[in-house]
Amino acid sequence: MATGLKTTKINTPENGNKEKTLLKELFAEELKSNYWAEKQLSKVLLRMSKGATAIELSNAFKQHITITESHINRLEQTFKILGVPARGKKCESVDGLVKEAQQVMETTEKDTAVRDVALIISAQKIEHYEIAAYGSLVKLANTIGKPDIAHLMQQTLDEEKEADKILTQIAESGININADIER
Repeated sequence: MATGLKTTKINTPENGNKEKTLLKELFAEELKSNYWAEKQLSKVLLRMSKGATAIELSNAFKQHITITESHINRLEQTFKILGVPARGKKCESVDGLVKEAQQVMETTEKDTAVRDVALIISAQKIEHYEIAAYGSLVKLANTIGKPDIAHLMQQTLDEEKEADKILTQIAESGININADIER
């Protein structure tokens, strides 16, 4: 055990007698933060879908709502594996990114490629946050000896990376160029 790491014994019917370390507590807190974030993102993605001009972008947001639901389900599986209730904890970072996305929709002109570019930027900021968060959860799950949880988080991480790639492809497919010529 690492020097200076505090531990306490926790006994629950679900997990028996196990040591609870500060790192495991941090891991659980990060899971709660991601859980809250995914629930918020499923709501904002619907608004972003409705606010998008390009059908391809709108459809990408709609598809990601379904993917986000699978992220929520994986997090719930993770809480179950850990024997703790699935509860969210407000993630200030994602809250700010969601507010920024909402502001983009309020301050950009409807039915323009510029709005779509702004929505893509907002969505990619969120994706990059999620990539960092899930990448960390994968590593922490392995560190605390939970390869089954690491596998679940890796699936989500891979999907977040794919979503980012799709947004880049949509931007490069002509939306950025169209936005540049709008007056």
